Amino acid sequence: MFDTRELGRRPGALKRVSRTVPAPADLGNEVIGVRPGEELDVALRMESVMEGVLVTGTVRAPLAGECVRCLEPLTDEVEAEFQEMFSYPDAVEAYLAPASGDEDADGDDETLLLQGDLFDLEPVLRDAVVLSLPLRPVCQEDCPGLCPDCGAQLAGDPDHHHDDAVDVRWAALGELAEAMRPRQGSASQEKAPRPSGDDRQER
Repeated sequence: MFDTRELGRRPGALKRVSRTVPAPADLGNEVIGVRPGEELDVALRMESVMEGVLVTGTVRAPLAGECVRCLEPLTDEVEAEFQEMFSYPDAVEAYLAPASGDEDADGDDETLLLQGDLFDLEPVLRDAVVLSLPLRPVCQEDCPGLCPDCGAQLAGDPDHHHDDAVDVRWAALGELAEAMRPRQGSASQEKAPRPSGDDRQER
């Protein structure tokens, strides 16, 4: 929570704030994120406007995850920028009041409201950090990953390879072909040629 009391609802009033806050849970995606309790460095610029307080800032956080290629642990850092309007509740009500008497007018569910002089920055920080995370983090750009046959790490063994494996079904056919080849050759050699001319008939 951040306090805007010093702005005093004076349009144009500014306040800069730097603070370190603990990271909430589930601040990440499936492969990388910020561990709960890690320090988030937040720098804010709060500006009072007619409708509320415009908050602009940056957040920096340490990341921990695993490489999507070799599955080794990795660490990194993320820095994200954000800007959000926190509106005065009475200003929102005045804006949404139907000028023509339409009682069905509804407000925007995504509008962030000030709670007295305070505003909760957690949902804004969460969106900023998660949207800035890499979807496929790697330990290094040229990481070769794992061997598809045995799962060995290729980075530590660049000459790693496997001999071409022969499917046992094809191996059996190959043995059968080898066994039949000389038999067919010998049969063709032993076959006697057919004599030419007509056979004599006995009277």
